[in-house]
Amino acid sequence: MGRGKFKGKPTGQRHFSTPEQMLAGTSTRPRTFKREEAEYEEEKREEESEEESEEDDPDQKRKGTQGIIEIENPNMVKAKNLKARDVDTGKTTELSRREREELEKQRAHERYMRLQEQGKTEQARKDLERLSLIRQQREEAAKKREEEKAAKEQKKAESRK
Repeated sequence: MGRGKFKGKPTGQRHFSTPEQMLAGTSTRPRTFKREEAEYEEEKREEESEEESEEDDPDQKRKGTQGIIEIENPNMVKAKNLKARDVDTGKTTELSRREREELEKQRAHERYMRLQEQGKTEQARKDLERLSLIRQQREEAAKKREEEKAAKEQKKAESRK
């Protein structure tokens, strides 16, 4: 029966095989599918046998660049799974440049602050000199205030008499 000018959608033309048809091999499935499937299975078996033969015979010629390149991708980093028992606790890890510089900076600052507290740095000497001048000025100002206070009290005492 002719379809006319327009063909129907392929979704409406599905044919399903029954399990009996599949067992008998009379399904409406295309014959090429079985051949392709058989070829795929055959290729799989060949690859497995090649892998086994490669493992058995290392002197066998390899195709293409396999003989030249012994390693895989050198840029690919493989994850290292370490067991707890395999970890070496005595081993120290190397620090990166930034971490090392940061530690050196902290140590230098701590050393400088220790010297600063002991008064051995240039800045500490200047600070101590400044502090001694300020203390001296405050002592002189306190003496003046005491003298003025004593002078006021003397005037009060004289005015009462």
